[in-house]
Amino acid sequence: MPTISINSLDQARFQDLIKRKRSISVTLTALMLAIYFGFILILAFRKDLLAVKVGEHLTLGVPVGLAVILSACVLTGVYVSWANKAYDDAVAGIVGNMKEK
Repeated sequence: MPTISINSLDQARFQDLIKRKRSISVTLTALMLAIYFGFILILAFRKDLLAVKVGEHLTLGVPVGLAVILSACVLTGVYVSWANKAYDDAVAGIVGNMKEK
């Protein structure tokens, strides 16, 4: 297996990749925190909003709580999809350039 020197690293592409990954991670994390803490704050200070009946035996809190959980799954899927497409290809390109040098 060939050794890869850190000096052969494509600095500009690597720095761009780091910025994109950080941007995606921070955006998705902030969105999830806003969703979660929004739910918690409503639960803590406006219980009456989540206590509204939407059926005979169901309050609004149940579907909203499920939406919070599903949003975590969706945001995780967004990140995994981005990582599998853009991030992995970019890493492979950077590593390929390093091997060529």
